[in-house]
Amino acid sequence: MTIPALTRSGFGRPAAPVRMVHLGLGNFTRAHQAWYTEHASDADQWGIAAFTGRRPVMSDLLTPQDGLYTLITKGAGGDAFEVISSISRVHPASDFAALVGYFASPDLAIVSSTVTEAGYHRIADGHLDAADPAVAADLAALRDLVAAGDLSPERVSAVEVTTVPARILAGLLARRAAGAGRMTILPCDNIPDNGTAFATVVTEAAALVDPTLVGWMADNVAWATSMVDRITPATTPDEVAAVAATQGYQDASPVPTEPFSEWVISGEFPAGRPDWESAGAQIVDDVEPYEQRKLWMLNGSHSLLAYAGPILGVETVAEAIAHPTLRAWVTQWWTEAGQGLSVPWQAYAAALLDRYENPNIRHLLAQIASDGSLKLPVRIVPTLRAFRLAGALPPAAVRAVAAWLLHLRGHGAPVRDAAAETVAALVGGDLTEDAARVVAHVAPDLRDDHELIAAVASAAEEILELAAVHGRG
Repeated sequence: MTIPALTRSGFGRPAAPVRMVHLGLGNFTRAHQAWYTEHASDADQWGIAAFTGRRPVMSDLLTPQDGLYTLITKGAGGDAFEVISSISRVHPASDFAALVGYFASPDLAIVSSTVTEAGYHRIADGHLDAADPAVAADLAALRDLVAAGDLSPERVSAVEVTTVPARILAGLLARRAAGAGRMTILPCDNIPDNGTAFATVVTEAAALVDPTLVGWMADNVAWATSMVDRITPATTPDEVAAVAATQGYQDASPVPTEPFSEWVISGEFPAGRPDWESAGAQIVDDVEPYEQRKLWMLNGSHSLLAYAGPILGVETVAEAIAHPTLRAWVTQWWTEAGQGLSVPWQAYAAALLDRYENPNIRHLLAQIASDGSLKLPVRIVPTLRAFRLAGALPPAAVRAVAAWLLHLRGHGAPVRDAAAETVAALVGGDLTEDAARVVAHVAPDLRDDHELIAAVASAAEEILELAAVHGRG
């Protein structure tokens, strides 16, 4: 028996008018920002035009489904299924003309993004990496465009730029030329103060391309900051089969997620925004305390598990938190990280244990392990640095760095990192030499901390010894 495909002719609600653009369409966005927009009281007024990353896979899967997909909320007691309709249009990243066209439209109020830390193209101090060949090429192309004097959407979209700051900048050039009005840019990546971070690289790009745009941006572009939190594993064939079996339609790309979700936002929205509060989002004056709690406690413990867990023979978060040693390491990390937080953390830690123990969420540690060179400096190093300033060695933070060191040396999950060549060069000597290079990479200010370097090397040896006992490593 043939079952119908998931399309708007038979499922979901009509597509809302596009007033938002999202860059970096993936499972997390579909389980988080798109879910909040779906559940806003005014959802029928706020459609999202979503653009993939460099790979067009999500566009290929969702375009035939009119942007619809099934969210599978995997609670400990079973699964709940829901069709999400908030993505009105889906585009591959290569459809630059569509992106520029949205920017030039007065209907556009918000551009949100999940482009990962690598997409910001920052150097260690947070400024734009203008020397990066891809960034430099993009800025040169945009300078030529400005010099030519034609900033119509058609002309702007004919320029090929690939880096995110340049694509945003190109859109803003077209928006200014079109007189399309004020708007907000809302990054949703797991980096501290993501609004300021994103504003910095785009503004610095603007200064290098057309300094007059900087003043226009100050008057017309608001940069919001957000903290996002919802565990969202990769989709497997099991989810596709479950939707077909239980819902009676074919969905090429359902999204599994956990019941817990949190979104904390600060900033101005001069052209309006969905009523996200009605869906549970918090609008606050300062995101930073919530951001730090999430980054350090959830993301930090994820990184610890992602590097240490596979060495000890576990593949998922649920398996890792059930491992007595790994569980003890995580709770020790929470105690260390919690000391630096300005908001209560004990109840949050208890909620994290419940989330990690959910047997219905298969969150692969290898998936979490990617891009450690970018993640450890913001997830682990602040706690490490605070303890070292006080003259103490935090065992769990040291262990997290040691586990990443072993990961780079070929233990545990495969290495997938935006700075692959750089991190590969950190290892290859003896353990202590490698530990020194790794510490210098994640915390340059601690490069001469020989006590810390020795502790990292020692912790790495202890992890390997424990793995050997269990026949792992």
